[in-house]
Amino acid sequence: MNNSRTALKRRKKRNKALKWIISSSIVLLLVGISYGAFAYFKVKSSLDNSKVSLERENNRSELREENVTFSKDPISILLLGIEDYSSKKKDGRADTQIVMTLNPNTKELHMVTIPRDTRVNIENAGEYTGIHKINAAYTYGDITGYGAAKLQVETVEKLLNIPIDHFISVNFEAFRDIVDALGGVTIDIKEGFWEKNIYNKKKIYFKKGPAHLSGEEALAFVRMRKRSVDVTYPRDERQSQFLKATIDQAMTAGTIFKVGQLSDILEKNIETDLTMNDLYAIQSQYSKLKSLSISSIEIKGANQSVDNIDYYIPEKKSLYDVSKELRSVLKLDDNSSFITNADFVN
Repeated sequence: MNNSRTALKRRKKRNKALKWIISSSIVLLLVGISYGAFAYFKVKSSLDNSKVSLERENNRSELREENVTFSKDPISILLLGIEDYSSKKKDGRADTQIVMTLNPNTKELHMVTIPRDTRVNIENAGEYTGIHKINAAYTYGDITGYGAAKLQVETVEKLLNIPIDHFISVNFEAFRDIVDALGGVTIDIKEGFWEKNIYNKKKIYFKKGPAHLSGEEALAFVRMRKRSVDVTYPRDERQSQFLKATIDQAMTAGTIFKVGQLSDILEKNIETDLTMNDLYAIQSQYSKLKSLSISSIEIKGANQSVDNIDYYIPEKKSLYDVSKELRSVLKLDDNSSFITNADFVN
């Protein structure tokens, strides 16, 4: 009985963490929608200036035969976290990649995290076409003029053999500036550790217990992954804490007075092909997350050094199973003739 209760608590905790990940991707846009005409036009203006076209015929993936909508069809969204602080917002890398599927009919949500070092064959990258880590697709799409988001989306589609209907990308600058705009976030730190500030290379020390973090401190808090404490206090757990704290802070009454500032941050640091109508549809269909069934799908594999470069090599069977499950969720034909751009290394 105790074991079942413990398992239930763990599932609830995992579901909450996934909800925060989902919410954080669109929460600031949706917060603006909730505050009336002024906020609506501020958010709409930011969204208009953040729009990126994937230059698709009929605005749909080549892997779709018909258009789909949030109101009635299962849809996939690629969430991207862009690391571009070291390159001054040029030629960034997609260091976080999460494929999320939403089904308005079954109220189910599936999430697949794609390891950033996954070894794949990147196409349409000009002179860079060939075998690379999957997070490099964003970089090469930008360098060649093909389109950073466009090449990243297409590369993920080919990895999983599914259509990606929409995307949202946010860079680290946005997280830092949003936290500062909200006046910082309070997080109960489970274990102490240190991490370098990516902006001035100085060490930031985190002590166990409640702490009020600035934007730069929060970014260091969620990025740490090379200290020994990462084993017992993993990055996923810290990111969940951060996202919950940020959303709690964003939903306070005072946020209405910061809509303009937040919209300006989003305009400079977010890219998406979603429209205001899409956001309203998302809000309408998925605002009551308590009724949403959430599951996480893992791509199994192992880290391997190839020609002195560290890659993540997915297991072919696991990748096939993930693709099959996602295709079923998206109501697509069975992928019996499974084709992927993953390089499994002989």
